[in-house]
Amino acid sequence: MNTLTNKKTTVRCVSCSCTLEEQTAHTTCPECGGLLVVAHAPPSLRGQALQALFDARLSADAMRGRAALSSGVWRFREMVMSDAMEAGDKAAVSHPEGNTPLLERESVAAFVGVARLHLKHEGHNPTGSFKDRGMTVAVTQARRVGATAVACASTGNTSASLAAYAAHAGIPALVLVPADAVALGKLAQTLAYGARAILVRGDFDDCLRLLREAAGRLGVYLANSVNPFRIEGQKTIAFELFQQLAWDAPDWIVFPAGNLGNTAAFGKALMEAHALALIARVPRIAAIQASGAAPFAKGYAEGFIRRHRVQAETVATAIRIGNPASWDRAVEAIRATNGVVAAVSDEEIMEAKAVVDASGVGCEPASAASVAGVRSLVKRGVIQPGERIVAVLTGHLLKDPTTLRGKAPGSTPLDDLVRIDANLGEVERVLRESGG
Repeated sequence: MNTLTNKKTTVRCVSCSCTLEEQTAHTTCPECGGLLVVAHAPPSLRGQALQALFDARLSADAMRGRAALSSGVWRFREMVMSDAMEAGDKAAVSHPEGNTPLLERESVAAFVGVARLHLKHEGHNPTGSFKDRGMTVAVTQARRVGATAVACASTGNTSASLAAYAAHAGIPALVLVPADAVALGKLAQTLAYGARAILVRGDFDDCLRLLREAAGRLGVYLANSVNPFRIEGQKTIAFELFQQLAWDAPDWIVFPAGNLGNTAAFGKALMEAHALALIARVPRIAAIQASGAAPFAKGYAEGFIRRHRVQAETVATAIRIGNPASWDRAVEAIRATNGVVAAVSDEEIMEAKAVVDASGVGCEPASAASVAGVRSLVKRGVIQPGERIVAVLTGHLLKDPTTLRGKAPGSTPLDDLVRIDANLGEVERVLRESGG
């Protein structure tokens, strides 16, 4: 199978340094309730030899008919959970996921004010968002520890992903979502995949608080981004984009920030990749929040001297989170990468989304925060126009198809379409009136 088995993987608390075995059912520290991180012993290869191993796994022969080997997560399994693969390819709960494109569009680069911009589109994952990268690992771990049920709180993408992977694994899934703040496309996925969904009269933070309080009593395995194995899967966004750039790291990686799981994941990925000489230098990261849901940006502006909580409100529902669960791990990531945190308005997000959509790429509103963030940081002189930048698009356009720039809440894309009788004259009239 060509796997370089790690000598030992442990799970460690970032607050009290409590150490657990890899096959633990705990998703937060049993001693202090702090966040956990997975610590891998380094693989036996490094540098160009390790790059060559990962590159070899991209070959058609290695991937043919073997889901885990064709996964853009499990291709990097030494950095994720190598022990899960020792029993064979089917040990991992994989669709497969990853292998998402790295796109370039001149119109988007011109909009943000840079010479060249790459868009890493995670909306091309099986359920349409980056969450699948973390969920393949979290649900694999749930199966390893014998979980009888899995659960999450969600603004939509997490619930859709968990529902799909839980169905694949044959494990019942429970999801709590805000009653008035979830896109119907995401909720439809959750229900179609067979999860038990409960609408909570409150926001995402209420859902997560309620679920964390109930998890022990209900005996369910928590699959939110507080789960350290979610972070291990999400790290592979960085590994894969490095591979797509022939292991020549960009100057910046820019992404939306809500619950801060990706902020933690990117920071961990970059430090690990550099330590193993997969990349020669560490890119800076930029975590972009919506201004109506920007507690982490407020913390950054103060030097992270205290933790902020806000009542979140933004059109970008995927990052409408006022009390991010991965705060401590995210602070470490920003400091380790000399990163920045910024906030952009809903108008800036929707303007960026319109440009991305018009380029033929398309994304959900939260994804456009990364593009809006690049534009804002270029205007402020933080990012230089000649630097190499990757902006991560986290979700597919159809995740939230009713949210378009200039459209009133509750409207649909059909509302402004011209309706005609079925004759050629009517078609000609409309084209003349529109200047076509």
